[in-house]
Amino acid sequence: MTEPLRHSASSLRKTTQQDDVAPWLALGRVPGLGSASFKKLADYFADPTRALSASEAELRAVPGLERPAIDGLRSFAGWDDVRAELGKIAAAGVSIVPYTAPGYPARLRAIADPPPFLYARGQLSGEDEKLIAVVGSRSASAYGLRITEDLCGGLASLGFTVVSGMARGIDGAAHQAALNAGGRTIAVLGSAVDVVYPPEHESLYHRIRAQGAVISELPMGTPPISFNFPARNRLISGLALGVAVVEATEKSGSLITAAFALEQGREVFAVPGEAGASRSRGTHRLIRQGAKLVERVEDIIEEIAPQLAGRAAARQAPLQPVLPANVSAEARKVFEMVLSGPVQIDEVIENSGLSPAKVSEVLLDLEIRGVLKQLPGKRFRAAL
Repeated sequence: MTEPLRHSASSLRKTTQQDDVAPWLALGRVPGLGSASFKKLADYFADPTRALSASEAELRAVPGLERPAIDGLRSFAGWDDVRAELGKIAAAGVSIVPYTAPGYPARLRAIADPPPFLYARGQLSGEDEKLIAVVGSRSASAYGLRITEDLCGGLASLGFTVVSGMARGIDGAAHQAALNAGGRTIAVLGSAVDVVYPPEHESLYHRIRAQGAVISELPMGTPPISFNFPARNRLISGLALGVAVVEATEKSGSLITAAFALEQGREVFAVPGEAGASRSRGTHRLIRQGAKLVERVEDIIEEIAPQLAGRAAARQAPLQPVLPANVSAEARKVFEMVLSGPVQIDEVIENSGLSPAKVSEVLLDLEIRGVLKQLPGKRFRAAL
């Protein structure tokens, strides 16, 4: 007799939760009601879902609410779609975080066009108040990946949450570095939270869910079509105290994120790259326009949280690699050449004055000792 009672109570709780969520899902489907119009409702009604049952006179009293949004609210009839979406959410174990819920990010709530609710997998946390966005090129260079690893590992070690878009290249490296440092990270998708994109990031997706959150404003099953990504970028910047761009072409979506950051009053940081390289043009343009030049995590910390600058410097100190005392003079000479960044073997031969055979011997020895790392294309850098 007790088992049916327990099942009945569980079903009742589930039904109550779905009843609470349903009006929010409806607001997300009202024709003519975009995120900016929703913000007007939220500023007017203590409970924005009241707008679904409000009279025309009440809706006309909302400052700035336009006719298409009023008509959409008054004639909304998409409850079958809402019920279908509730079923998908329940089946996938996805959470809905409404605009008025305590777990909705406060900084995101303050932007001009916040989503009425977020789909979430994983856990949004109060720890995410200190949050920095790190974005960049999908076709990242070894230099860009190394800088991203250093920045995001450093941010995570100082208690910052790293947010990015889980794309190939810099975004994926940002999440990975934060996770590897034991920190939290949030991925904002340009697809639904139940659609892993790119597919090769499936294992990263599950790590983010376990050690942070994957979020989206898009309905279940929404594919990663290009139209969705610019709107997604406003959420990345909206969540953060600041946005750091690591490598970006002149038409990179990362520059859209930086533009949103400026509109939202966020700090913008940019990492300088190789002069003339296409991946550097976007970041160099940001620097010319006033973005803060970033080479190390301290450059971000001193702007965002200067009280942590000492801790950032202390974290960086051990990263300077140290050569064993018994290495040759040739090895020291070669090693000094790679400290400033990845160097191709032909450059080492040309600039060191050593024979090709000797350079190959020295590089192999340093790699075996663990102080040098070989990259694709016979390029070498210090193993920090």
